[in-house]
This record gives sequence, structure tokens and C-alpha cells, in this order.
Amino acid sequence: MTDPFGSDGAKVPPKPFTVTEGRREVRSFVLRQGRFTPAQQRAFEQLWPRYGLDYTGTPRDFDAAFGRRAPRVLEIGFGNGEALRFAAQQDPDRDLIGIEVHAPGVGRLLNALAADAIGNVRLYHHDAVEVLQHEIADGALHEIRIYFPDPWHKQRHHKRRLVNPAFAALLVRKLAPGGRLHLATDWHDYAEQMWDVLDATPGLRNRAGPRGHVPRPPWRPQTHFEARGRKLGHGVWDLLYDKTRN
Repeated sequence: MTDPFGSDGAKVPPKPFTVTEGRREVRSFVLRQGRFTPAQQRAFEQLWPRYGLDYTGTPRDFDAAFGRRAPRVLEIGFGNGEALRFAAQQDPDRDLIGIEVHAPGVGRLLNALAADAIGNVRLYHHDAVEVLQHEIADGALHEIRIYFPDPWHKQRHHKRRLVNPAFAALLVRKLAPGGRLHLATDWHDYAEQMWDVLDATPGLRNRAGPRGHVPRPPWRPQTHFEARGRKLGHGVWDLLYDKTRN
């Protein structure tokens, strides 16, 4: 198992995942570590052994990681962990896996999980594509959630967006038959791209019909940023897809 800490006890940032575009490497994300507080540093040192999953590049035994067998939900890019913490509190009968590359957000959620004495969450501090490809078995997930992924709003950066045909096909492989994919974005242009990609992805059915979206479901809490944006007239689009059983 790899050591998530450097020699000085600091969390080692993951190596950015890249995709090849011609001869040039294009990152699917940019590490924005921000201010790493002493409390977040201590969270890694003290709580990572309890809640953290070190990336090994080999299939993960999640029954062993959680100490039980239960339906599993994956949240990709959980930010500060508000939605993941809420889901763990509201849905103790399911196990939740979170993936985030932003170290301060991981540290903040580690502290919150410990404060709540939550036992049904495990976290990766690594790139989601690599985790999905190498650590999660096909058909192992009952739900995948992607809330407010980086919109890369400039046209020249659209190639960096997470939701693309190859990634969508990967998500379908990891979902169990009848499993659910839930995405949310506050960028209409990105919602359009999600519809373009996901409505055309074999194995997925848009629950609201082609190019459809649904009201915010009760399992996704409204963020302070989202509430402020709605007061200003900004839209939010929740997209729900089911994996077909054939």
C-alpha cells in the first residue's frame, strides 16, 4: 500500500491524470490546493487511516474497506464534502465513496466525518478516472454523483471538461444494471454538453426524457453558493440517468 504522506508528514498531491491529444498532454483537472490549515493537516495525519483509501492501481475490496456489504454510491469531486456528509447522515444503509483532488477539501471533510462519528464513508485523494479504471470493478456501483464539475467555461478549455464520451462509457461500465447517474451544473452551456454526450451514450436513459432535467432531488442539499445564485436568477440543472438493464 502506498504511503499518502511525505517524509515531513504532509499529504503528497496525486499525479495529475492526463489524456493524450495528438502529441500534447491535456490535464483533466488542475490542482488548486489553496490554504491548507493546521486542522486540515492534522486531519490527514490522524484520520486518514480511518477514512482514507490509498490509491494502489489494483481492484479494491470494498467489503473489507467498509467492513460490510452494502449498496455503494460514488461522488466524484466532492469539494468541501457538504453533499457527501449530508448523504452519509441521511442514508446510513449505503456506503459512500468520495473522490477529490483538492487537499483542503479532503481535510475539511475528514474532520466533519470524525465529528459526526460517521462510519459509512471512505475517501480517495486522487484522480477519479484512474480510480474508476483500476480500483472499482465493473458493475460495482449503485449510483454515481457528479455535482458542479469544473465548467472550464472558456471555449478553448472545453476539451478539459470531465464529461465526455469516453468518460461516460466508463461510468456506464461501473454502474450496476438499474443504477443511477446524477449530475448537477449551474452552467447551461455545460448542461448542453452533458445532454449531447449522455443522451447519446449506450446504456443510459435520461429519466426526464431527451435533453430533460429534474428539480433538485432531496438527496442533494442546496449549497450556500447555489442558493445565492438562484436569488440572482441563475439556473441549476439536475440530470438523472438510469443504466438500462439490457
